Amino acid sequence: MTDPVDPDGDLAGRSALDVEFGPAVVGLLVGAGGLLFLVDPLVGAVALGPIRTRPVALSTVALGAGFCLGAGVFSRRGHRLFAAAHAVFGLAWLGVAVGTGLGNGVIVVGAVLLVVAGAGWLVAQARAW
Repeated sequence: MTDPVDPDGDLAGRSALDVEFGPAVVGLLVGAGGLLFLVDPLVGAVALGPIRTRPVALSTVALGAGFCLGAGVFSRRGHRLFAAAHAVFGLAWLGVAVGTGLGNGVIVVGAVLLVVAGAGWLVAQARAW
């Protein structure tokens, strides 16, 4: 009898839910960052160990970590341009988080400049592509 889900039988041994670990973690981190950003007006500051911080600040860390991990995922698959884009924007988000956390405007401005330079480089690469 033929399986309606796998008529050719080439999915033998796979579960119905076949999720790759790296992309799943990237999706969870980016989703958590978006959720933290959206709940910020509703919950206010939250305690994270001995410090109190706003969820929007935590969202920058989650987004930065997700993008940096995404750079590794794309790099392993051989997609260099996508890996570079994720790395640039991941480092920029982490720069915003670190600069804001330390109260260092130079780091925040550097992160913004990284985004501008990275976007310009990506546009140039896309035109050459």
